[in-house]
Amino acid sequence: MIIERDVPIRMDDGVVLRADVYRPDTTARVPVVMAGGPYGKGVKYQEHYKPLWDSLLKMHPDVLKGSQHRWLTWETVDPEIWIPWGYSVVRLDSRGAGRSPGYLDIFSPRETKDYAIAIEWAGQQAWSNGKVGLNGVSYYAINQWHVAALQPKHLTAMIPWEGAADFYRDWSRHGGIMSNKFMEIWYPRQVESVQHGNPKGPRDHWMKTSATGPDKLKPRQLKENRADTLANQLGREMDDEWYRERSPDWTKVVVPFLSPASWAGFGLHPRGNFEAFTQAASKEKWLEGHPGRHEEWFYLDYGMQLQKKFFDYYLKGEKNGWDKEKRVWINLRRPFTNDVTLRKEDAWPLKSTKWTRLFLDAGGKGKLDWAQPKTNKTAKFKALTRGITWMSPPLEEETEITGPMAAKLFISSSTVDADLFVTLQAFSPAGKEVHFQGTVDPKTPLAQGWLRASHRKLDPAKSEPWRPYHTHDDKMPLNPGDLYEVDVEIWPQCIVLPKGFRIALNIAGKDFDRPGPTVEAYVPSRGSGPFLHDDPRDRPKAVFGGETTLHTGPGHASYLLLPIIPAKR
Repeated sequence: MIIERDVPIRMDDGVVLRADVYRPDTTARVPVVMAGGPYGKGVKYQEHYKPLWDSLLKMHPDVLKGSQHRWLTWETVDPEIWIPWGYSVVRLDSRGAGRSPGYLDIFSPRETKDYAIAIEWAGQQAWSNGKVGLNGVSYYAINQWHVAALQPKHLTAMIPWEGAADFYRDWSRHGGIMSNKFMEIWYPRQVESVQHGNPKGPRDHWMKTSATGPDKLKPRQLKENRADTLANQLGREMDDEWYRERSPDWTKVVVPFLSPASWAGFGLHPRGNFEAFTQAASKEKWLEGHPGRHEEWFYLDYGMQLQKKFFDYYLKGEKNGWDKEKRVWINLRRPFTNDVTLRKEDAWPLKSTKWTRLFLDAGGKGKLDWAQPKTNKTAKFKALTRGITWMSPPLEEETEITGPMAAKLFISSSTVDADLFVTLQAFSPAGKEVHFQGTVDPKTPLAQGWLRASHRKLDPAKSEPWRPYHTHDDKMPLNPGDLYEVDVEIWPQCIVLPKGFRIALNIAGKDFDRPGPTVEAYVPSRGSGPFLHDDPRDRPKAVFGGETTLHTGPGHASYLLLPIIPAKR
């Protein structure tokens, strides 16, 4: 293996960014697997993310079999695996991060343009065959959607593994509600700490120097040299140009891609993977859904072989049958087991989906029923409590629920607004809750959705019954006591529930959490991980701490729309 450190890549404005290159010791031209971002190309996974690495090894002692894990960085491919497969690996420190100087502004148009220039650079190197593939998790997936819309000519295929896309809807403001907690934790821990010029930054394990470059900036200089993303999110309640320029234009995303999504990443990643598959202009695109922790399945043999086959086809031109693969891969989950079953489908939502309404019945003390209630009733809850959990009768047969969901609710509020937090759960006949290891939270519920009632306006051209699309461009306050119809998008999930289990829907005015002890994970977690919405500046008690009333019955049928997949007889 030939390793080149701190390779300079000059941008169109003269700023020089730095990359590390790993490539086979051969004269043959090879394809490029690339990732660029702010986490530091010289920051070793096992050092800076030691608890996560240790727990991954505990779960999977043979992870990345055949590698000695010598050149691992967080959420990127392992050179010790990919170079023997006949690829080169390029890792870029984005502008203002790691060893690349400049103004740090995550997901900005400038950062995206830099990435496009770097892709073109990689495609023109003497050791490159001219075909560049992008591959990586989270940040290294999100920015793939962005740069793909610029259509750099050497970008040939990409694998955005668990990657958000819409900066507003996917993670800044869920349903219009500011998601602040993740940014408050993640940004200082994983971005500011590796900002270029940070004298307290981590050490580059391989160059034996600072991973944040030779400059030593003072705290004031560091602050002046980065954008305040959280302040922008707080100050911009409606979807505006700032969010739009940090989100992809799906009509311009035409490159072939494989879009692997997590079934339990509510609050950050999976929505982007599903939206990409249904909205992007690419003709050659695949969707895959899997369980597990955030980076886990990316490094397992299943994920590695999936990535290899896809890139072998597009970057090497191997006739390995990838083009004949079905477009949607579903790893089916079942309660209380880590075992999954892979099933391949032709479309998303699945063609066999039987869209089924499960009605709320306030006359039954939190009852869900397959039949619409015959009388109008109401149920009230104080908004800043755990709200009301609505429970179905026991399932009469094994039931698969796979796909996107929505809740149509009729509400009134004692104040001028109401935040709705909608959580899908399931329980065994003995009352045991069905939950799974999520991307972060180890006890993630089946699905979650959110909506600020004043953001209820829909875009009719983009909305589907199973995926309402809110414009977030026209705030419409409530008249206290008046009745309003709202549609809540609930992110996709996949579960096979046995006969006798019950479906539950929790509706509250605060983040979903469970009574009982807090679980220690990436952050202390109680069901929603770090994806919390608790900034009092965005959710003042005078507005969001009132009483919310849910209306049910024939005059205003509130229901959960479920994607039930009929069993093959």
